[in-house]
Amino acid sequence: MPDPVKVGSVTFGGGAPLALLAGPCVIENEDLTLEIAARLKEIAQRVGIGLVFKASFDKANRSSVTSFRGPGLEEGLRILQKVRQTLDLPVVTDLHDITQVAPVAEVVDILQIPAFLCRQTDLLVAAGETGKVVNIKKGQFMAPWDMSNVVEKVRSTGNRQILLTERGSSFGYNNLVTDMRGLTVMRDLGCPVIFDATHAVQLPGGQGTSSGGQRQFVGSLSRAAVATGIDALFWEVHPDPDKARCDGPNSLPLDQVEARLNQMLAIDRLVKEDTL
Repeated sequence: MPDPVKVGSVTFGGGAPLALLAGPCVIENEDLTLEIAARLKEIAQRVGIGLVFKASFDKANRSSVTSFRGPGLEEGLRILQKVRQTLDLPVVTDLHDITQVAPVAEVVDILQIPAFLCRQTDLLVAAGETGKVVNIKKGQFMAPWDMSNVVEKVRSTGNRQILLTERGSSFGYNNLVTDMRGLTVMRDLGCPVIFDATHAVQLPGGQGTSSGGQRQFVGSLSRAAVATGIDALFWEVHPDPDKARCDGPNSLPLDQVEARLNQMLAIDRLVKEDTL
């Protein structure tokens, strides 16, 4: 069982109940971001789950040069800071190069390393040196056991506050699959493991100038992952996914979150009571 990693009042691992990282793919504007965060907080309090709010200030890895990327570093961090302060929620966002590490670490609770950058040694070391919790997404091109080398890069800084996130593996063209065995393999590395169910149903580049997705499978994959004993779920959510400016096809409608969470928590209780 992985040692616990704590982010405010939220605990990952160590036998703690399932936690949730959730929010829109990208910060579209301040009002919508605060609205989604407030609704997620209300839901989390009703169902009894630890919540970390997620949103990106920049989506550097987009299919097309014309794709919406977000408000950028300065404005994005200002909005995330407002979420953190006004709603008293921990926040996580992704970063893309070492110049972003210091300013992002001043604002957020968890630094997230995107999947395609999970082997970038300088970025991992810089993130580890902040002392912040580091969430590393497993690359779609990597075997779960190969994440041991990634973990050691962060641990080399003395930072052991590491989370690992599974988001599916490349399977032919424009498709991803999830090997549920990998969730257990990565937990055996001593890190709490998160399952990103919404990116796992993404169809990368599947719409030509943007990625497609199959959100109808988010629930079934989430149930399967929770049944393995994972420590948290990662869901991208939006009030109207069909109008989202990024990752709409694989985002979960916000009005479905509460019912799905109740189901996930029931499975989590069953699994963790059985293993204690």
